[in-house]
Amino acid sequence: MTVKLINNRPAKIWADSVEASAMSQIENLTMLPFLYHHLAIMPDVHAGKGMPIGGVLACDGAVVPNAVGVDIGCGMCAVKTNWNVGDLPADVLRKRIMRGIRKRIPLGMDHHKEPQGIEHLPTGHDIDRMTIVRQRQESVQREVGTLGGGNHFIELQKDGAGNLWIMIHSGSRNLGARVGAHYNAMAAAMNKQWRSCVPPELNLAFLPADTEEFGMYWREMGYCIDFALCNRRLMMQRIEEVVADALPGVEFEPMINIAHNYAAVETHFGKRVIVHRKGATQARKGKLGIIPGSMGSSSYIVEGLGNPESFCSCSHGAGRALSRTAAKRTLNMSEEVKRLNALGIVHSIRSQDDMQEATGAYKDIGQVLACEHDLVKIKTKLLPIAVIKG
Repeated sequence: MTVKLINNRPAKIWADSVEASAMSQIENLTMLPFLYHHLAIMPDVHAGKGMPIGGVLACDGAVVPNAVGVDIGCGMCAVKTNWNVGDLPADVLRKRIMRGIRKRIPLGMDHHKEPQGIEHLPTGHDIDRMTIVRQRQESVQREVGTLGGGNHFIELQKDGAGNLWIMIHSGSRNLGARVGAHYNAMAAAMNKQWRSCVPPELNLAFLPADTEEFGMYWREMGYCIDFALCNRRLMMQRIEEVVADALPGVEFEPMINIAHNYAAVETHFGKRVIVHRKGATQARKGKLGIIPGSMGSSSYIVEGLGNPESFCSCSHGAGRALSRTAAKRTLNMSEEVKRLNALGIVHSIRSQDDMQEATGAYKDIGQVLACEHDLVKIKTKLLPIAVIKG
């Protein structure tokens, strides 16, 4: 970890290098008058909207919608089984499990044709006090249990003992994007009215904690976080059903779940503050987490070390090394297919567009973990055997 003093505010950076666009955003964050104590930057850092992905921003009395991100509550979940991959026939993997998953779970921008039961949606929320969530109640019943696009994935993996694992990366689907956009626009309008000292071009509009608008955003953000978990839980339930049908006698351990893209009230350095984790996950001491690699590379189950300097946080993945446009332009599809085939990984690469999520588009996951050795310790290394991308 290195410390840079920027605008007389410390930025603690766990990355061995930071692209210029992300560093510019880090500099902007140090200008926020409500920044608390210091800024923490995880090793998977790359430029985002307003705040870089991999940023951890603690604020005294304010929330910044763009520091939460648009896919509110996005995260990973993983389940270990007792089935040894060596006892999994290739035709069962391809024809029964992979096909079965694709039949049960809509991918990309697809939704369910029929509404899913309301028992799959979050409970304990006052939806009548929510603008966007209330408007989207019919839509979310079709979105719950769907993967989404971009870097979202379903993977079947194996650990060092050969045990089969299931891992999912997905979020709050279109709901989170709409909530984020709505409240960022609201914050920007309010900041303009107040003649805020935070320049609008930074894309860091904020809502003070003592305003009604803060409460409105906080309620809807909370629903999105819970909806994202419900979404992952329903997908995992249906994948387990597919696997159980194909592998009689298989048993599943409890699901590990970890979210990124959220804000929470926490105590750090003796003060209750609002901690934003955008493309970063909580890594409190003893807490299990998940740090996935890119398509075809290893993923890790980790345990948090509770490092206060990172606000008890760690990376959420490998982090992009190339933009989506650059990846499509420069990476070789035939070479990527050849590499995955040589590793025996079942995949569905069909076009140059799929290079957006190729291994070469991301940082080396091993180097990312090496940079955060004081934030987490590795519990289990997982290697992919089959990949479904959104």
